[in-house]
Amino acid sequence: MALTDKQKGVIRGVIPAVILTIVALVGGSLVLPFSVLPIDEPGARLAWTLQWALLPMLALIVSVARVGNQRFYSAEDIDGSGLTEGTRQVRILRAVLQNTLEQAALAVAAYLIWAASMPLRWLGAIPAAALLFVTGRVLFSLGYHRGAPGRATGCALTMYPTAAMLATAAVVLLWRILAWIGVG
Repeated sequence: MALTDKQKGVIRGVIPAVILTIVALVGGSLVLPFSVLPIDEPGARLAWTLQWALLPMLALIVSVARVGNQRFYSAEDIDGSGLTEGTRQVRILRAVLQNTLEQAALAVAAYLIWAASMPLRWLGAIPAAALLFVTGRVLFSLGYHRGAPGRATGCALTMYPTAAMLATAAVVLLWRILAWIGVG
């Protein structure tokens, strides 16, 4: 099956995001000095992680505000999506908002799971993932009007760090379970 031009565009957009994700998560874990990490205690890990969760939450509030501002300044959109079909612009902004909400929920959960389950040194991946999240949301929003290829890098920079963290934490948990039952 031959790929369409849009599919090729998505692949071209995703490749740099994969590379950046790997470099950022590994680099954040290896380069961040121990002096900036929390003490190795559950409450400190949680508090430190929640500070970085601020970045996805800020991206989310910006998305909410963009929809609200579009509605306020547009006679066609001011009554909200329950009462109007919405202009093309508000539909795009709502799609970005919906995707940002979904991505933020997954990211914050991934950061918390990571903080609770990974070795202390690896907590440096959390700020890297949070910074990639914001960068990804900006690129996703700016490229949305260009279709799938236009939003690919932004979507991947948002999703891949979260997916990598969740997959890694799942492997670590599986490894621990196997060790507990005497298989590993």
